[in-house]
Amino acid sequence: MGFSDNFFKKIENKTHVDKDTILNLAKKLQNGNMKDEQTLKEVISTLSDITGKPVTKEQENKIISTVMNDGVPQNIDKYYE
Repeated sequence: MGFSDNFFKKIENKTHVDKDTILNLAKKLQNGNMKDEQTLKEVISTLSDITGKPVTKEQENKIISTVMNDGVPQNIDKYYE
């Protein structure tokens, strides 16, 4: 399913995140090895930049450790019941 440029323009206007950034992050998430520390660092850094929320080294290490040790729930729906 492809998205139109109009769709990405709406997202960019609301979030100030451009189409290329969104597509690059999506590609990295889709193709990246989420058990690779460098890939995780890049994803964390990109998300931090996009959201404008700084991530400390301690937070980054905790996120990486959680993901690499399968600490992320596969089905988060149960947390919202």
